[in-house]
Amino acid sequence: MHILVIEDDTSIREFVRQGLEELNFQVTVCADGKLGYQLACQEPYDLIILDLMLPGMDGMTVLRQLRGEGHRTPVLILSARHSVDERVLGLQSGADDYLVKPFAFAELAARCQTLLRRQPAASGTDVLRYQGLTLDLLSREARRDGEAIVLKPREFALLKLLMTQPGRVLSKTVILEQVWGFQFDPQTNVVDVLVCRLRGKIDKGYATPLLHTIRGVGYVLRHQG
Repeated sequence: MHILVIEDDTSIREFVRQGLEELNFQVTVCADGKLGYQLACQEPYDLIILDLMLPGMDGMTVLRQLRGEGHRTPVLILSARHSVDERVLGLQSGADDYLVKPFAFAELAARCQTLLRRQPAASGTDVLRYQGLTLDLLSREARRDGEAIVLKPREFALLKLLMTQPGRVLSKTVILEQVWGFQFDPQTNVVDVLVCRLRGKIDKGYATPLLHTIRGVGYVLRHQG
């Protein structure tokens, strides 16, 4: 499950990110409403946690524009605005839940899990399969030829990205944008490190490797047996 957190308070943003990642969610964070809106339009997140008082574009505008364009991703508003009128306005504008700051992380996590359970499962898309690899998007379990593979959140996100587009070479820039959700220096080696870790988990001990490096271009999930 991939959650987008749009929150400009650094301490709250990192507190939420760390807590959700410990629950094995993939988390993308940003501190700007306009950037958050763009990210929400670019990728089908499973849940958006949205502050209201944001630079660039306020949270209520982000919410209304997303709903006006037909985006149905569940939205949990996280705001210091605590009046009944503010909460009612947020819910009437399309939010699925409203949590007032300060908050306990246990309550935030419980509300997130409730919203995620409400989403209908997409028939035929819950499990990705490719050449003996399986990736269960709901349980977040990976296997190769029946053998369990333990993945960290970003390893899971990268494998999901590769398995949804087998045979397509993905550049470092595409992987950075999709897995990290930020604009990084394309010369950074974080992608190489992540690919190396994932390759060690899905290919080690197998005669036929599936994850390949195309020098100067990117990476691809491909069977070359």
